[in-house]
Amino acid sequence: MTRADANDVPRPDARLHFGVFFQGVNHWTIWSDPSSGSQIDPASFLRVARTAERGLFDAFFLGDGLRLRESEGGIHELDVAGRPDSITQLSALAAATERIGLVATSNTTFNEPGDLARRLAGLDLLSGGRAGWNVVTTHNAWTGENFRRGGFLDHADRYRRAEEFLSVARAVWNGWAEGAVAASAGARTWSVPGAVGRVRSRTDHFDVDLAPTLPRSAQGHPVIFQAGDSGEGRDFAARNADVIFSAHGTDFDDALAFAEDVRGRLRAAGRPEDALRILPGTEIVIGATEKEAEEKARWVRLEQVTPAVALGIASRLWGFDLSGRDADGPLPAEDPVVAEYDGKFGTRQLGETLDTVAEWRAKADANGWSLRETVIELGPQRGHVGTPAGLAEKFARFARYGAVDGFNISPYLVPDGLDDVVDLLVPELQERGVYRTAYTGTTLREHLGLAPAV
Repeated sequence: MTRADANDVPRPDARLHFGVFFQGVNHWTIWSDPSSGSQIDPASFLRVARTAERGLFDAFFLGDGLRLRESEGGIHELDVAGRPDSITQLSALAAATERIGLVATSNTTFNEPGDLARRLAGLDLLSGGRAGWNVVTTHNAWTGENFRRGGFLDHADRYRRAEEFLSVARAVWNGWAEGAVAASAGARTWSVPGAVGRVRSRTDHFDVDLAPTLPRSAQGHPVIFQAGDSGEGRDFAARNADVIFSAHGTDFDDALAFAEDVRGRLRAAGRPEDALRILPGTEIVIGATEKEAEEKARWVRLEQVTPAVALGIASRLWGFDLSGRDADGPLPAEDPVVAEYDGKFGTRQLGETLDTVAEWRAKADANGWSLRETVIELGPQRGHVGTPAGLAEKFARFARYGAVDGFNISPYLVPDGLDDVVDLLVPELQERGVYRTAYTGTTLREHLGLAPAV
């Protein structure tokens, strides 16, 4: 029996919130199967967004990157972008959708707050108050090479800059008072004198002096999303965010522990426990029976972890290029190369590398696994597999015990991979009273049940 099972249901009236995460090309989205459509055609974005809106999702979430990922100076060819800037893309979707929120990933390390705040405010106004901003920082030097100052910031400095950045952005969004525009054509000036406040901020990272050019939107200003999982990232979210993403959404006890940790940080920051929505990222595989779902999940995993993907994941773990090896052969006999992080290897995982390699070798030997089979079994894992009814019961428990407020779903196929969730899972959730049956508001903030923006 888990901790939660020993207590009465703490949130019997909880409702799940769903977002859809259009990531771009990487190994989680299957691009190499004939059933997969274009990853970059604007029609794919529109198809996914409209399917999510039909399923009454809170938000369409667009990942973004300022530069193609690299590994030791070479382009990471397994995940190439090929799409417009996220705010540009979402502005186009704003005209083609009616209710669904539109969340842009935008970087605080290499943008400037006055400019980015204005562009996000533009998306918020164009969409009628449906914009969100996923606040991210960048840890790699190869992205910095796109910009004049280059380099990368230390972990703690990234969050200090992000917090200063967000403070300036909020000042820009709040710069226009209510009734800033003259109410009468006979007024002496178009704007009411003093109604547009000047934003001045001099910090360690910024020196800003500007007059905001846009009024507040129907929801006040964009909803703030954040995805950092470190202690600094969780504290940043507790102080500043409206929604936190996480990798803690598969195992119930792990999800509940994460949620309790975040709520403790909210209390420490002087915010109510319900001020932040917790939406772990996940993948959902649905079958008519449990056996069918498991078989489909196995197919998904095989398609995701191609030989090239398996070698790429192993290369990041071992710390050197394995692309010339046989993915269906044994694990590398060489010891991994563990060096101080210099910002050049992209998302290479360090820290517990030696222990991880030892575990992989022991389990591969015991089971007779090849390198690819080892990555499939022990590499990055996430998601939920089951029947619509079984998943609905599972997700209702997650929500009613406070382990999550919902999920940010990554379809494993684009553009049709969300259909099963909308057509099969959503009705089961609605039947259990844990999912909305209609939109009751027009803004993203209303969808999420958040307090008014301040």
